Amino acid sequence: MYLDAIIIGAGFSGLYQLYKCRDQLGLKTLVIEEGKEVGGTWYWNKYPGSRCDTESHIYCYTFSEEIYKNWKWKERYPKQKEILSYLKYVERKLSLRKDIIFNNKVISADYLDKKNLWRVKTDKKKVFYCKYLISAVGSLSAANIPNIKGIKSFKGEWYHSGRWPDKKISFKNQKVAQIGTGSSGIQIAPVVAKSAKSLTVFQRTPNYSVPARNRKLTKTFIKNTKESYKQIKNLLTKTPGGHAFKFSKKSIFDFNESKRLEILEKAWLNGGLSFRACFGDITKKLNANKIVSNYIKEKIINIVKDKEIAKKLTDFGHPFTSKRPTLNTDYFETFNKKNVRLIDLKENPIVNITKNGIKTKNEEFKFDKIIFATGYDALSGPILSLNLTGRKNIKLNKYWKNGPITYLGLMIPNFPNFFIISGPGSPSVLTNVPAQIQQHVEWISEFIRYLEKSNSLSVEPEAKEAENWVKKINTLAKKSLFMKAKNSWYKGDNIPGKPKTFIPYPAGLPQYREICNKVRKKMYKGFNISLK
Repeated sequence: MYLDAIIIGAGFSGLYQLYKCRDQLGLKTLVIEEGKEVGGTWYWNKYPGSRCDTESHIYCYTFSEEIYKNWKWKERYPKQKEILSYLKYVERKLSLRKDIIFNNKVISADYLDKKNLWRVKTDKKKVFYCKYLISAVGSLSAANIPNIKGIKSFKGEWYHSGRWPDKKISFKNQKVAQIGTGSSGIQIAPVVAKSAKSLTVFQRTPNYSVPARNRKLTKTFIKNTKESYKQIKNLLTKTPGGHAFKFSKKSIFDFNESKRLEILEKAWLNGGLSFRACFGDITKKLNANKIVSNYIKEKIINIVKDKEIAKKLTDFGHPFTSKRPTLNTDYFETFNKKNVRLIDLKENPIVNITKNGIKTKNEEFKFDKIIFATGYDALSGPILSLNLTGRKNIKLNKYWKNGPITYLGLMIPNFPNFFIISGPGSPSVLTNVPAQIQQHVEWISEFIRYLEKSNSLSVEPEAKEAENWVKKINTLAKKSLFMKAKNSWYKGDNIPGKPKTFIPYPAGLPQYREICNKVRKKMYKGFNISLK
């Protein structure tokens, strides 16, 4: 079957890109989705407590005023089910389903040089041909299941937070192990602890976490956001992470200790990701960051009653915000429960999984269920899983053996007509993702419009431009606090054998958007366009 464009993935990226390609560019377009429903990340992440850490009124599309104003969010931070309902609403509103095939996983895509076409194969033995191939697989979709010896021998059930089964799972009266304390682990533990007979949390790296302060949205707030649609849309293009809050222009050192504490307390009580914006230098200067890191540490120590556990939960080996900032609802309070135990994997590492549970260096545990909250092979992993072969039979996994090489995070040399939404080399996971997605989809769509008008056969970035882009990212990352963190998935540290290099673009969405716009204004300088 021949198509103008194939989009892989039916999450936020894929749905918007389908609308742009099909309805605005008039291209014959198909979306191939591995799951049985739209949603992408929010289809798979059904784990207990799954909730977005970006506020609902901005974790959505802003390209359509009608869609923005017609949808009514219920809470400050939407649950997985609510986000899934929202994406289904958008899919119905734009009549997208007829051009999506579900339950098909792309297992390979090969560029046919002589035909200037991509050949795409799925696990259901379907084969498609297209001119443009667009990856909308998301940054956090390749689940990282740790290779722990004995996992296959375990007689109970085990689950990964990023590939949660499509069925109701009860933890009532169960002995449960949770491995991992990143964003998903911090959401899972308080929920599972409510019903489990026991919950044992295995922690490798303690995480800073700020209270979410989730709440139901008032009618007044909902009314105000709808009336402020244009202002909100505009604001999201101007803030570093595409959020609705601005960073303070004041340094933490502009205030005496008393006033500083007052500002921090107010931000802590408000909760949310805006906590890091209460001073302008928290995320930039180590001495400013240290004050805030110690403030959070003290907060946790005051919450957790057992001082030994509190010490383990606050043994931070990295500055606040150098890893993904997390929000929580009663995570630290959970360790005050009698049925919850914390195992520090630095002191007591896992040796293997047994048929009845987990064996560590110092102890053997019996469990009914194991939850892996071990994150993802982020950013590059989902794209590598597509098994791409570019022109002249170049394999992507070999081309990226030392780390991802992209130009602007949008295209890869040697892989003509292949576009990436929110992948390596773009701000992606360092932003409110829908804001980044919209910018990418709109830029890609304008580029395709230009290519179609120019009667182009193919386009790919110049290798030198891509190499310079990777160097630029590394230079920016070295100046930031991000490189102060060990075991950060921003650098691929969580995946054995993965190249250790900073993957996303770290200088913020407005600066990135400006660079992309300049490239467009200069008639896509840095790209080789072959004409018919």
